[in-house]
Amino acid sequence: MTQMSRSTLAFLALSILFFALQLNAQTTAVASVDGIITDSTGNIIVKAQVTMTETAKGLIRMTVTNSEGSYTFPNLPVGPYRLEVRSPGFKDYIQSGLVLQVGNNIQINVAMEVGSLSERIAVTAASNLVETKENSISVVIDSQRINELPLNGRQATQLIMSLGAAAYGDSGDTGSKTFYSSTRISVAGGQSNGTAYLLDGGDNTDAMSNVNLPFPFPDALQEFSVETSTVSPLRCRCTSIVAAAAAGTVASAAAIASRTWAHRAAKR
Repeated sequence: MTQMSRSTLAFLALSILFFALQLNAQTTAVASVDGIITDSTGNIIVKAQVTMTETAKGLIRMTVTNSEGSYTFPNLPVGPYRLEVRSPGFKDYIQSGLVLQVGNNIQINVAMEVGSLSERIAVTAASNLVETKENSISVVIDSQRINELPLNGRQATQLIMSLGAAAYGDSGDTGSKTFYSSTRISVAGGQSNGTAYLLDGGDNTDAMSNVNLPFPFPDALQEFSVETSTVSPLRCRCTSIVAAAAAGTVASAAAIASRTWAHRAAKR
């Protein structure tokens, strides 16, 4: 490889890393919430104001219901939330205790009651969020297990093995052209290179070998889920690993891609 080519690759890697650092202040999307707002008789309410507040960080997302009375929040980070719905002529609706986990696609329908703006309906008990859009089987590895369970070489993908129905595959296409932490894991009888890896909503799968791109260190990983059995066709794999980087880290897909390119450039 010529000196010019090496310089070009290095510049591209640094540019992507800088772009990732700029995006780090924004929160990445790993969960979604939607629903329909109606009155007590089932009639839809148009232009109702719906607010989702991430209570731990104070992140606020707002939208209004459309002509069909529906709303959607497609880009939500994991964490605890409070849902608020307001519409003239109805009591304010407030539901707290909502906890979104990585990969959640939750539907929350709200039936508003007639009343003045000074009145409100508060649901303070924690709600069991039911997944209504996906019928895959998933298990979430939370930050406590990531930080407290022993790991060899701080490789978080080893925790996939703790869930059962998983086994290491052969080396296959991993080697000098992939990152040192890339590994082939067969889950629920699937091919060892048939697992889709996603990080903060972006593809984190090596297109050449179909194994994982660099996974965040445990300190930079908030949680991840392992999804098997009738996984959404959007994943294009029989198994998917959906991960969320911890807040305040640069473990985004773009940052990891830049490090991977630099690693491959050094190998050539």
